[in-house]
Amino acid sequence: MLAHGAVLRKNFFAAEQLEAIAKDFRHAGLAEKEVVMMEYAQKVVRDAPSTTQDDFDKLRKAGWTDQDILSITLAAAARSFVSKVFDALGADPDAFYKELDEETHHALIGKRPFIV
Repeated sequence: MLAHGAVLRKNFFAAEQLEAIAKDFRHAGLAEKEVVMMEYAQKVVRDAPSTTQDDFDKLRKAGWTDQDILSITLAAAARSFVSKVFDALGADPDAFYKELDEETHHALIGKRPFIV
């Protein structure tokens, strides 16, 4: 999440907006299409086997194509996998991410300190 969050912070959102998204994306001022995508991605990460046709229908209704849905699914699953591997190994983020402002760092990964 830290790498993706850094890109979002640099190119799209102020630290306060990114923190609001990280805390509660449903009430962070995102477009409905983005909220639907985030809900689905969260479901993939937390309980992938629970996805249903209703999830896909909701995504399509919000404007996502089948190709988009595949991309969202792959990105969420891959990011979850990598995060779990890093967490299991106790790996720390690259030193580059230490340069993030404290607000952004805390919004993305909590108060877990960098050990670089």
